[in-house]
This record gives sequence, structure tokens and C-alpha cells, in this order.
Amino acid sequence: MNPLFRFAFSRVRPRAVSRWALPGALLAALLTVAGCRDGKVTSYRIPKEHDAEMTTGDAGTGPAQAAMPAAAATPGATASTPMATATGIVLTWTAPADWQVKPPGQMRKGSYTLVGADGVTADCSITAFPGAVGGELANINRWRGQVSLTPIAEADLADATTRVSAGELTFTVVDLVSTGDKPQRILGAMVPFEGAMWFFKLSGPDAFVASSKAGFLAFLKTVKASAPVTP
Repeated sequence: MNPLFRFAFSRVRPRAVSRWALPGALLAALLTVAGCRDGKVTSYRIPKEHDAEMTTGDAGTGPAQAAMPAAAATPGATASTPMATATGIVLTWTAPADWQVKPPGQMRKGSYTLVGADGVTADCSITAFPGAVGGELANINRWRGQVSLTPIAEADLADATTRVSAGELTFTVVDLVSTGDKPQRILGAMVPFEGAMWFFKLSGPDAFVASSKAGFLAFLKTVKASAPVTP
């Protein structure tokens, strides 16, 4: 018998042991043995999951950035995006005249509301994050999830995307539509620039976003670097 168990039982007189005392003695013995062991507790740090680009529009936690200039009070303003880069060069663009500028908030570089003739609205967000942010496939599948579509595989990328050129920039563009009684549509574009990935996303009711697609693609063609980029 283990010496510790022998000691525990020796402390209980046989005639004093009842049907209640014996389990108590056993418990005390077990606790004594457990307390003598040199146990170690191992802890694991599990990273908190978050959407790399957005929860409301496109971003989880954005990179540190310079103060954003106040949003223009009129539609069609030219936006300058103050994202810090190694060279200080940023992307700029000119929005269509009928897009209404709204405050970009903490995570967006630019933010617009599109309003249809019947009052229907769509949202355009512009965000940027350091690095590849998971790459094209991960970000496309994230957008697909936002309209309840199943993920695609790497082999499906060519059929699921189109390329739009704007000067030295080449955007990867997707057009995603949900199913159901009130389908939603996302026109999403991404482009790597100066060590960051930039995202341009138009989302809203299917028919209205579809009717705004030509304007969105024309808008992408206005995007350019704020200064020439040295190869």
C-alpha cells in the first residue's frame, strides 16, 4: 500500500470507522497524495477571431493612421486617403457626382451613400490594411459569406473574378449576389499598393447595386497614387 494511504488509514481507529467515516478517510488520503505531487498548469493563448477587413463595412481593427480630413459636404468630392506608407504615397480617387459623401468613421478611408430614384440606398466603403490580409481567396470568401454564399476554392478564382486596370493599378473585382426574397449584392474590388491591400466595396439591394455597376467600375478607373511610384 502507498505509504501515504497507510498513514491516512492509521489515523482512523477501526472501531470508530462507520459507513460515513471511511469515505471521508479515503477522500483525505486522495487529497494528500494529490497535494504532494509537483503538478504544472499549462495555459494556451487562443487568438481572438475577427474579420481582417471589416465587421461593419469592411474592417475589424484598422491600422494606425493620420488624422482624416473632414468629409466634404457635397457629393462627388475628391478623397485623399492618409494611410501611412514607407514612401508616404497614398491612393486618391474622384467619386461620381451623385455619390453622397459621409464621414468615413474610424476604419474607413472613404465612405459614400448612393441613393436611387425610389429612395433605395447602397453603401460604398474604402479601406486599407497592411500586408495581404489573407490574400485574394480569403477576402473573396469573406465577402461571399456576407451574402450567404458558400466559399470557393483556389481553382475557382479565375472564373469568379475579373481584372480592371487603372493606370499602374490592377484591381481584382467580384460581383456577388445572395439568394432569397430580398437578394443583396456586393461589388468588391481589391488592389495591393505600397505594402498594403486596399478594398473598395459597394453593397446593397441587388437590383440597385447592379444598376450602379457601370458607375462603380468607372470610379475604380479614377483611383491613382498621390505621387509617381518609383519601380
